[in-house]
Amino acid sequence: MINGQLQSLITETCRHPPGSLKRQQGLTQLYRMIVKSGKLWRENTPYYEEVWQQTWLYFCLNLCEATTGKDKYDSDRSSITTWLNVYLKMRLKDRAIKHQNQKQQMVSASQPLYDDDTLTFLDTFEAPPDIPPILQATRKWAETDPEGELQRLQVRGREDVTCQLLILRRLPPETTWEDLSAELGLPVSTLSSFYQRKCLPQLRKFGESAGYL
Repeated sequence: MINGQLQSLITETCRHPPGSLKRQQGLTQLYRMIVKSGKLWRENTPYYEEVWQQTWLYFCLNLCEATTGKDKYDSDRSSITTWLNVYLKMRLKDRAIKHQNQKQQMVSASQPLYDDDTLTFLDTFEAPPDIPPILQATRKWAETDPEGELQRLQVRGREDVTCQLLILRRLPPETTWEDLSAELGLPVSTLSSFYQRKCLPQLRKFGESAGYL
């Protein structure tokens, strides 16, 4: 029953052009129905929420058109929840492998390991030639900072390191935390922790207000 309702809503949503109000409203309805279905994969990892946001962006960009993936969603191959869960589990596995590799590097090099388990809902996506509306809208929001909140949120003692700066630098094609650390003279752990605590909530708030989350 739920799969039939979801498929009907997907068909209706994809009838409308990317970035349109009707498309955004459809995506929001789908988000609520999918979460309410209880069929999403869940696990207790510190980065699950960030990976889910990444998965949701993948959903928005590849449900109706293959924007960042090889193919768009195909209802003949799987249900929408199965499609999402496959991607979600793959990204969680990637994070687990990365975390394990960092631990191994720490042991071999006998150096402190920075905790870089922060992902924004826009991380790891390469910008295609035609930038999707969701990325254009996010970049415009961060650049204009209409309420001044992104500039107000600053790393303690560093007025130049703001959420506006970090969000713009982490938008696709993103600057790595390591490169930002070297450029700004701050540890990766400091930057990623600040980003997760202060900047990620602002991104989420924007995503919800724009109808993407």
